[in-house]
Amino acid sequence: MDPLHLCIALGPVIAYLMLLGLLNCRRRPFLTTGARDLAALGIGVSGLVVAGPMELFLPELAANQFGSYVWPMMLALYGLCWTLLVLLIRPRLVIYNMTLQQLRPILSSVASELDPELRWAGDSLSLPTLHVQLHLETFSTLRCTQLVSSGPAQSCAGWRKLEIRLAEALQATRTTINPYAMSLILLASFMAIAVTCKMATNLELVQTELREMLRL
Repeated sequence: MDPLHLCIALGPVIAYLMLLGLLNCRRRPFLTTGARDLAALGIGVSGLVVAGPMELFLPELAANQFGSYVWPMMLALYGLCWTLLVLLIRPRLVIYNMTLQQLRPILSSVASELDPELRWAGDSLSLPTLHVQLHLETFSTLRCTQLVSSGPAQSCAGWRKLEIRLAEALQATRTTINPYAMSLILLASFMAIAVTCKMATNLELVQTELREMLRL
């Protein structure tokens, strides 16, 4: 792969890996919504989409007519499609740098305050007063735990109350640094150095490829 397309493809991936590494370096859990988490992933893979299928299936008629302006149109289309995907997903909360065993007692305490009628069934939790039903999922390598909605009948207001109260409870919680965090940071740094060196040693080729890509 030429240096320009390598930079376009790996640039957002490097930023995403670095972000994950920094989040796992914290001594405090980080809570976000599933929509924000998916939006960040969309940005992370955007370079791969641009350097791959977007350029491969670029409509030549539109490129010839609009020139370099075709790229903002294609990026806007990608952004709108990913935004639609974000809006269609069910409610979800993602907690980075916290295991399931660490989260469960905190979640139980918060849930009992919000809804005394709560019911646990294994890793599933029902909050009938808030109209929230969820189950717990975990990804042990990144020490990431998710609260995933169960079923379509969910209350967005109930999920918002749960998010706010859980975020307040996690503020006082301290965790250890994830040992995999440094691996992510080192990998992102190595990739960034490799891409930078490849571009720096092929500046003329980068300029030529950029002009061809933008139809200049």
